[in-house]
Amino acid sequence: MKTEILSGLLIPFLGTALGAGCVLFMKHNLSRCVQRALTGFAAGVMTAASIWSLIIPAMNMSENMGKLAFLPAVVGFWCGILFLLLLDSLIPHLHMNEEKAEGLPSKLARTTMMVLAVTLHNIPEGMAVGIVYAGFISGSADMTAGGALALALGIAIQNFPEGAIISMPLHVEGKSKWKAFAGGVLSGAVEPVGALLTILFASQLLPIMPYLLSFAAGAMIYVVVEELIPEMSEGEHSNIGVILFSVGFTLMMILDVALG
Repeated sequence: MKTEILSGLLIPFLGTALGAGCVLFMKHNLSRCVQRALTGFAAGVMTAASIWSLIIPAMNMSENMGKLAFLPAVVGFWCGILFLLLLDSLIPHLHMNEEKAEGLPSKLARTTMMVLAVTLHNIPEGMAVGIVYAGFISGSADMTAGGALALALGIAIQNFPEGAIISMPLHVEGKSKWKAFAGGVLSGAVEPVGALLTILFASQLLPIMPYLLSFAAGAMIYVVVEELIPEMSEGEHSNIGVILFSVGFTLMMILDVALG
């Protein structure tokens, strides 16, 4: 079981690393159209994962509350939204194709703030994988090995384009290919670390698992609405982002139902 869990934790990170590796083989930066498509795909995966892998299991685990079974999911969801809102307001970061940084004023380099922007929305993804595996380890009937693997695979699939989207602009900004690759990989390192920390406290977390699952869902939805949807919709041909959003959504839904 330990090997299975370790593999599950590393799968999303591997997706980021493979995507970041694109900078070593591609000569040109991704076009805006391709970036919109990949961002839409990532948004679709995260939205579906939030619903099928996190919110629905959270409500199922609260069935003993009867008509109030929605309560832990609502409370956890809003805590996740507010937590990401706080991080978004405090951590200096710079979104793709933007000139003005967000967060507290900082003298950090532009490339550093670009990496921090991706790292910021990798935090809830790592938490989500860790929480689901923690539920599986603790013996929750609503958390299965297949369901945890489905979430890890879904996050890894959407991490692949994210890795490319961060490493290739870093190279365009002046970083060497290997430094740009390292920056892309580093942006995803927070995921396995956060997931592992969550698992270490699995037994203590079981009583509040519904809140934690929906917390991760709220944090992921914040990232989707605040960052990914605006990026996939900007400029001409925004319908490409919508189509890839739908592809990502259905793929994650299929993975969760088929493997869960």
